[in-house]
Amino acid sequence: MPTPQAVLAELKAHLQFLSDLGGAVGLLRWDQVTYMPQGGASARSRHIATLSRLWQEQFTAPHIQEWLDVLVPYAETLPYDDDDAALIRYVAREYDRRRRIPTDFVAEMSRHLSASRQAWGEARQTGEFATVQPFLEKTLDFSRRMADYLAPYDHPMDPLIQQSDEGFDTATIRALFDTLQRGLVPLVRAIADAPRPNTDFLAHTYDFDTQMAFLHDVLTAFGYDWQRGRHDLTAHPFAIRLSHGDVRITTRFTPDYLNAPLFPSMHESGHAIYEQNVSPRYEGTPLARGAWSGVHESSSRLWENRVGRSRPFWEHYYPRFQRLFADHLAHVPLDDFYAAINVVEPSFIRVTADEVTYNLHIMIRFELEAQLLEGSLSIAELPEAWNAMYEEFLGVRPPNHKVGVLQDVHWYNALIGGRFQGYALGNIIGAQLFEAIQATHPDIEDHIAAGEFDTLRGWLTEHVYRHGRKYLPLELVERATGKPLSVEPLLRYLYAKFGDLYGLNLEP
Repeated sequence: MPTPQAVLAELKAHLQFLSDLGGAVGLLRWDQVTYMPQGGASARSRHIATLSRLWQEQFTAPHIQEWLDVLVPYAETLPYDDDDAALIRYVAREYDRRRRIPTDFVAEMSRHLSASRQAWGEARQTGEFATVQPFLEKTLDFSRRMADYLAPYDHPMDPLIQQSDEGFDTATIRALFDTLQRGLVPLVRAIADAPRPNTDFLAHTYDFDTQMAFLHDVLTAFGYDWQRGRHDLTAHPFAIRLSHGDVRITTRFTPDYLNAPLFPSMHESGHAIYEQNVSPRYEGTPLARGAWSGVHESSSRLWENRVGRSRPFWEHYYPRFQRLFADHLAHVPLDDFYAAINVVEPSFIRVTADEVTYNLHIMIRFELEAQLLEGSLSIAELPEAWNAMYEEFLGVRPPNHKVGVLQDVHWYNALIGGRFQGYALGNIIGAQLFEAIQATHPDIEDHIAAGEFDTLRGWLTEHVYRHGRKYLPLELVERATGKPLSVEPLLRYLYAKFGDLYGLNLEP
């Protein structure tokens, strides 16, 4: 009978093999949406499906259960915080989930989603929803089948949420969203009645190469390691971890508006800085990745908004930025620039939405996903339901599908359900983390105003980043902040920042 230590060594070797397979799939996906020629789409779908099938077969092989039969009791003898105990718990949970999903289903789903992603890229150019409707109908079928494999559940979206944000379900997220929405409504109404800042100077062509050079210096200051990363252009920005030494980001460019690639790049760098600062001792295991979507988004949203859209940040960087784009900004004071990049107004596009209305975009998507999975909404009805909810929540109706139901890639390259709540959870978690940072470092905004980010990144690395997936999301948040998850820090932040910007005397 082998010792638990010997079995654990076998498991870790197998997990390294699986990690290598995952890295290969990730590289294929990155290439697919950056530099792959259009003619490679069909073969690329097959490549990804083949490797995904192999990964699923190897993760759910019978000997994994034999190893877990030895290791799970062993983990219970170790301290809870022990790395090996955490790894065994994670693998046991994931194995129980994955073994219920047929290998053929994984390969078929992967092949379909790869083709769907390619079809979305083409449809987004034309704005024709009809061309991707059949793909989305098939994706919805895959999503329901996946939920059924992972039954029982109270709501068909619950198992899908668990895959993205373990520990949450439809009911808990709806409760958080209800509380957040009640808190936001008075603020949104008060801002709507206030004078709108001038944003005309943002609607010019800000040279792409100049912005990218500026961003290179900013992201370097944030702590993004260029020896382990790169920055490329794509239709929908994302970050991807291929290994501890290879964490890449992408951005988009909008020719006639400042905000892209500026803020999308800061956002994705927040993801990448997280991944680059996970403890290297977890490399080759599932713990080497950031902790699920909500915690991951807390990093990206924090670097994009609490830093990149903050007044202290621009007190440091605006003089240089103003010189770089003197044609547009020479006569624009810092106060006006700061107000413009933080303007609050209903909009069609989630990724460029302001901090106050952003979560309403997420709530719309979350409810549409729930209705699709429940069967109360069909894919054919989705575009009109999307437009109607935008009118109800934000008072605007998308004029076309490009700025409507086709704007996000998520439903076209992954399952429907559990995809969007992480962005709002990220805002909530990020605000709670920043309050905890301020409690330890009351002068943190002075550091930001000096262009110094080591203190911020250091705190996040110590309390969040280095742990990877060692802890569940809610557990990690409470360990980092000393408090259970709450929407109150986010509401306090939004009321303070935007109350000041718009001259409001409101409290959450």
